[in-house]
Amino acid sequence: MNKEQEIMLIQEAETARKNSYSPYSNFAVGAALLCKNGKIYTGCNIENGAYPSSICAERVAIFKAVSEGLYDFEGIAIVGDKEAPPCGACRQVMSEFVRPDFKVIIATSSKDYKTYNFADILPLSFKLEK
Repeated sequence: MNKEQEIMLIQEAETARKNSYSPYSNFAVGAALLCKNGKIYTGCNIENGAYPSSICAERVAIFKAVSEGLYDFEGIAIVGDKEAPPCGACRQVMSEFVRPDFKVIIATSSKDYKTYNFADILPLSFKLEK
């Protein structure tokens, strides 16, 4: 991914963040997932009074793509008011579908972000050997 794609993903995640349903944490998060074919899937966090029923923005975006038959991803941008690195559940879901060099962008804006390789944020992932 190049800088232009990173900025575009951050902007898409910022837009998705506006749809967050987060009345319990008051912490809205948006995500934008870039597929190898160029298609972008977005997601936002959706909370629920039964807390385990809540879902993170990253998983929403990934599940939307997978539900449409896409499995080959380039990177994801995750945007919050402050840095919102993927939780353990999101990292585990990512490990099922991404390569070690998959880009994870953690941002508060298109001017304030860091980019990581997936292998750096989950170095010893549990993964099905294919």
